[in-house]
Amino acid sequence: MMALHNERMPIVCVVDFHHARGPELESWFGVEDGVDPAAENDWSFLPFMALSDGAHISVEDFSYFTLRRQDSLSSPASSAFGISCTRQMDANELLHRPADVTRSTVQKAVVVIADNPHLFGQLREKLSMVTGAWFAQRDFADVDILKKFQESLSRNLHDTEDTQDLYLGLSLRELIHEYKHQTLVLLKCIILQPKMLFFGSRCERLCMMQFSLISLIPLLLSHLHDCASPDLDAQSSDSLPPSSLKTSDRSSLLAYMGLPLRIFGKGSLFGPYTPLQQLDVLADHDRTKSYMVGSTNSLLLQQKDRYSDILINLDDSSITISLPSLRTALALSAADRRWIDFLTHTVTSTWDPKNPSRPSTLAYLGSEEFIRLQFEEYLLALLASVKQHLYLSTLPNNTGLQHQHHLHHTQNLLDPIQDFNPDWLSLWQTTPSYALFLRTTDAHLFDIIEPRHPTAGALTVEDIQRRITQQIATLQLDSKVAATRENLGRRLVIGQKKVSTTFEKLWGDIEAIREAQRARAEEARGEGNAVGTLERSSSGESSIKLTSEKATRPPALSRFSTPSTPDLAAAQATVSAAGQKAGAYMSSWGAWAAEKRKGWGVAGAGWTRGHGGGATDQSVVEGHRSPGKKKSREVTGGDGIGRLDA
Repeated sequence: MMALHNERMPIVCVVDFHHARGPELESWFGVEDGVDPAAENDWSFLPFMALSDGAHISVEDFSYFTLRRQDSLSSPASSAFGISCTRQMDANELLHRPADVTRSTVQKAVVVIADNPHLFGQLREKLSMVTGAWFAQRDFADVDILKKFQESLSRNLHDTEDTQDLYLGLSLRELIHEYKHQTLVLLKCIILQPKMLFFGSRCERLCMMQFSLISLIPLLLSHLHDCASPDLDAQSSDSLPPSSLKTSDRSSLLAYMGLPLRIFGKGSLFGPYTPLQQLDVLADHDRTKSYMVGSTNSLLLQQKDRYSDILINLDDSSITISLPSLRTALALSAADRRWIDFLTHTVTSTWDPKNPSRPSTLAYLGSEEFIRLQFEEYLLALLASVKQHLYLSTLPNNTGLQHQHHLHHTQNLLDPIQDFNPDWLSLWQTTPSYALFLRTTDAHLFDIIEPRHPTAGALTVEDIQRRITQQIATLQLDSKVAATRENLGRRLVIGQKKVSTTFEKLWGDIEAIREAQRARAEEARGEGNAVGTLERSSSGESSIKLTSEKATRPPALSRFSTPSTPDLAAAQATVSAAGQKAGAYMSSWGAWAAEKRKGWGVAGAGWTRGHGGGATDQSVVEGHRSPGKKKSREVTGGDGIGRLDA
């Protein structure tokens, strides 16, 4: 990390949201009287950066942004970094309500501006407490707490030279847990310097996502001095190849390997939160070649093809690549997938929802430090493989292969860049970042770091099985099938009830129709069996008076008349009675049949004995042929059913 004694003191300001004029600067702390840093540095967009779109939805929200400091007699132009904490409260709760407060709520943001974002992890917590305490006073005219806060920042600036808190608040575990193998895709995308647009409804999550990705490149987070404007390029002009190497010193080794890669320089821009007022800068293609910006305004989604080569939507965790060449370059090789799948499995197997930033086992495996060192190893192997690829391309094939075998004592004579996707390297070679890397590094980096992918090798059966297992786990089939099974069971129960009700209603209608037909039949019989009454007159003539039951009965239902609504209970009772009658009838018929079988058996036996056993069939045949030879008599049983006996 660069020395901190050259940095300016952090300053604090307050941004207020006016109901008529919109966001505007209200006061400064840590500057001389009469000095306005916003006017001196042309920070006209500062109020819009501090109060993000949609900040009024949350009780508390944070915004991270970059500003360009103009050059002065004491220092050249550079980047400044701002963090704001926005809160709101009911205007009726104020002890002294100003006359210009006409709305029901008051919204303000407390902003800290520093020269380096390495303080953001600590600043976030302090700024939240100070802003909350200031609002709790219910008197915004009392700003003593803000003055003391700025003074404490100045005193503590030189006490934070240790890098252990540099990545405070940047959770790589959450990043990998949410985006899995896409995390490596985004890292390789940053190195290619495209136009990256991040979108999300929560500003703090949007900004921290970008800082987390940047922190994957070692030392880059503390070398962002040219990121606030596409016109800044101080670091690249001052970069020289390292003159010495101390392998036991990590900082010396990283610098010798060309890290950090200069992603943001001439023609590049980094804006964690970028308001709509800065769209003109993004649309200036002659001036701005690449950028990494974030927005909470959904209007940019409608113009994503114009303002982005790749869109990362945090609300639905989707990544959309609109540039075909970029899509090809970001395809992961089998070795890449094997490597990132290992990290993903390590994170998911130790995931603790209550404390996402720490593995559930509390071990080093899967921790933030472990993940960060894995990415550092990957990048070092990538840079060494690039250098060896360039070296082999300058030699005849046989000579290059022999030299490679001599260096690494291996039977693998393939170009190591194959495991990193050659299309990615081809696209990187067209960027300013690659040109600077080539100019500031030694040609034989592969003598220091082995030019080999951490998980080199072709696609194996284990890779396919692991890929399928992870994809099935991602689909969450168990939960989805359980929900589907529950819905299906509920639908079946409802369907059974509906079918049962329908059949009961249909059966009731049928019984009602039968009852109506039976009633009409009874009426018809009653009319046919009219009672005749004989009346004799005095003249001796007799007359018959027909008395019909029709006079005392209600009129019969017409054949085509619509029956009344059937009574379901009555219909069921009728069905039950009909069933009982049918059962009784079948029972009596069975008893009668059994009795008759007994009678037929006795008669048949006697008839056989009277005619002899051998001539029985012939006699029967002859009897049927010549019915006149024998007389048959009909015997009528007591049941009224006639039968023939010989």
